[in-house]
Amino acid sequence: MEYLWIKAFHLIAVVTWFAAIFYLPRLFVYHAMAEDDPTGRERFKVMERKLYRGIMTPSAVVAIALGVWLLVLNPAWLQQGWMHAKLLLVGLLVGYHIWCGRLVVAFREDRNTRSHRWYRVFNEVPVLGLVAIVVLAVVKPF
Repeated sequence: MEYLWIKAFHLIAVVTWFAAIFYLPRLFVYHAMAEDDPTGRERFKVMERKLYRGIMTPSAVVAIALGVWLLVLNPAWLQQGWMHAKLLLVGLLVGYHIWCGRLVVAFREDRNTRSHRWYRVFNEVPVLGLVAIVVLAVVKPF
């Protein structure tokens, strides 16, 4: 029974993490478009900081911690190819998360040099990760 509770809360944390990881780059899109409006830029800075620090990072930490706990309970998964691929993708997602944090700082310090179009593309990257991670975890193709 313990396993199912851990898995449930792991999935909740993953959903929360992905919600934030989808929304933060969308805020970057709007922030990059608001370069001529100081009031709007300040509002975006607050929203980005609170989303990154208050939701995105804590949910990532919980998702990863519970994922590690699940691996401790099921060490045989570490011998399976689908888990290696999934862990690689999670590692890339953590890198994306950190990159988002650096972009939050760049916007806060008014150092953004990228266009809203770039952020629109950047916003789509985690969708690919989500699809691949879910398929690997559910189908376990190899």
